[in-house]
Amino acid sequence: MSVVARLVRRARPLARLDPAPLGGVPPPLCSAPLAPPLLCPAPLAPPLLQLSRSLAAKQFKGQKKVQKSQKVKPKANKQEVEIRQRMTAAALAQAMNRDFDHVLEALLNTEVDLDSLEPDSVLEERWIKEAVIRSGMKFRWAKLSESRERENRDVERRPPADPAHLEPRPPVVTIMGHVDHGKTTLLDSLRRSQVASGEAGGITQHIGAFLVQLPTGEKITFLDTPGHAAFSSMRARGASATDIVVLVVASDDGVMNQTVESIRHARNAQVPIIVAVNKCDKPQADPERVKQELLAHDVVCEQFGGDVQAIHVSALKGENLVALAEATAALAEVLELKADPSGPVEGTIIESRSDRGKGPVTTAIVQQGTLKKGCVLVAGKTWAKVRFLFDENSRVVPEAGPGAAVEVVGWKELPSAGEQILEVESEQRAREAVDWRCYQEEQQKLQEEQQAVEAKQKQHQESYRREREGLAHLSWRQRKAALYRANKQTAAMRPSERAEREELALPLIIKGDVDGSVEAILNILDSYDAQEQCQMEVVHFGIGDVSENDISMAETFSGSIYGFNVAANKSIQQLASRKGVPLKLHNVIYKLIDDLKDELSGKLPAMVTENIIGEASVLTMFEVTVGKKKVPVAGCRVQKGQLDRRMKFRLIRGRETVWEGSLTALKHHKDDVAAVKAGMECGLSVDSGVEVRVGDAVVCYEELDAPRRTAWDPGF
Repeated sequence: MSVVARLVRRARPLARLDPAPLGGVPPPLCSAPLAPPLLCPAPLAPPLLQLSRSLAAKQFKGQKKVQKSQKVKPKANKQEVEIRQRMTAAALAQAMNRDFDHVLEALLNTEVDLDSLEPDSVLEERWIKEAVIRSGMKFRWAKLSESRERENRDVERRPPADPAHLEPRPPVVTIMGHVDHGKTTLLDSLRRSQVASGEAGGITQHIGAFLVQLPTGEKITFLDTPGHAAFSSMRARGASATDIVVLVVASDDGVMNQTVESIRHARNAQVPIIVAVNKCDKPQADPERVKQELLAHDVVCEQFGGDVQAIHVSALKGENLVALAEATAALAEVLELKADPSGPVEGTIIESRSDRGKGPVTTAIVQQGTLKKGCVLVAGKTWAKVRFLFDENSRVVPEAGPGAAVEVVGWKELPSAGEQILEVESEQRAREAVDWRCYQEEQQKLQEEQQAVEAKQKQHQESYRREREGLAHLSWRQRKAALYRANKQTAAMRPSERAEREELALPLIIKGDVDGSVEAILNILDSYDAQEQCQMEVVHFGIGDVSENDISMAETFSGSIYGFNVAANKSIQQLASRKGVPLKLHNVIYKLIDDLKDELSGKLPAMVTENIIGEASVLTMFEVTVGKKKVPVAGCRVQKGQLDRRMKFRLIRGRETVWEGSLTALKHHKDDVAAVKAGMECGLSVDSGVEVRVGDAVVCYEELDAPRRTAWDPGF
């Protein structure tokens, strides 16, 4: 039974009821011809309407449920744009990761005047939202987050000690001077060891720290610094950690470049100087000339009324070394060098290196306190719990007081040379101090990067404004078309063509045995000033032997590995050879720099030079018949050298070059020849279309590829 039939059957009893209570309206009469008057169905009452709706919505047995299949579209992930009040058009484009013209297109057909809209124009809030929505993105308002200030957990130096607790300490004396003036040999004679013979190339390339006990009983800590020009930072570090500087000057050479630099370092550190005039045993020695040359650098010896002691010594023969030691001890007594052996330890890292058995090792000078096994130290962005202390002879010592130089083992990571050592009460305190220093460095780096980004944005905006100054009178459509035409050639370039246009580059990986050596090499590389020839970039540097990771990194960057006083085992060398990575190991620093200069020169394209082979003059012009064509021929006489048909030729008229190229024919009489020597006459023909006149000069030359040298000069 259908729903309509049931509805009509239930409505019949209601139709017989009094219509007044249902609606108050009498049922109308149905007017139909030849039919008795009938009652028409009354309008459905509200209860009946509700009933009909419920019946219509009800599903009966046997009735099939009709479902419309609807395809569910996957929800697209829209890009989220962070917006804020009073944004400029350029800022909105940057937030959307689009260009300025995209903002113009998004605001097309709106009330915004696009012709007057500039990148620095401030947009209203509704147009900011409209541009984002039209671009198929969603927006969110930027939140102003207030960063909580972090508590300073750094370690500070302790306040000055009570004078009653101070005790005399050994002076720290630094040996400085020019390379090969006998500094290490002088120290050898003082401590009767053989250090100079063990140095590569006979020159010192590290800072050596030794405790020397004189025959009189005094103890002096000596620091031997390199004299080579490459180790300026080591000399400066040695001067800053010392009490007295012994300036070694060879009596036969006199004052040299590194001598002057050592004087400057001592002056900057405000350290007194003792001059040791060395090599006085040589026949050509002239100590008086050395003293006079020092006057030009404000080093006035006692002989000339100054306060600088000058001792004549011979380090090789051990002459007059006692007088030098006595002068050093006397000056130390005048300085009244004292320190507090109790309380927290303070010191300075002179050198740091990575040892295969010991791990990170540092050479340190103790300035305050007594360093013992188990002390917790902080230096730079790392810390240590002291496991062992070694003296200069690699013997374990239980402790080291003020003025002593020791090797410290137990560092978590390798600290940099020149860092200050401070003792803390616990490992937890050391971690807090290191975390704070790392946080401070990150904040400083972020600030520098932000400044660099702002400077780059400003530069980009200025170039953007200059680029569009000539297009300001155009509409945005015309402006976009003009920019497309201007950049069409660059955009259509293939990646291989773009790579060919890129500048030459040499990525470097530097490995050294100690921190000071790596620092010296990096300082030399900082002086590189031939970037227009070949770009040089240090992609990685570190301490220790060459590893597999170094080879992989060099392969990734297509770079070279330079090692100084480090080793590479056979498997590493084979891996580098298999991957085509240049691996260059050196023990002398100037040889490393020379090798690097050779590799830079090899990267440069060859320079084309011309070599003149012969010269000839045109005496007459005539024509010869070749087949059905008449070919003009220049009759010439060779003046110098010879004319070789395989080479290139140049036609010169007056002082101007009329033509350059190759000959089509070279004949002597009627025979084709390969060359014509000086004094002989010949006929030659050139490309068609070139007019040769009597009196012109013909030059035969060859192009040679000459290797180019880098313009970088590190100064040694």
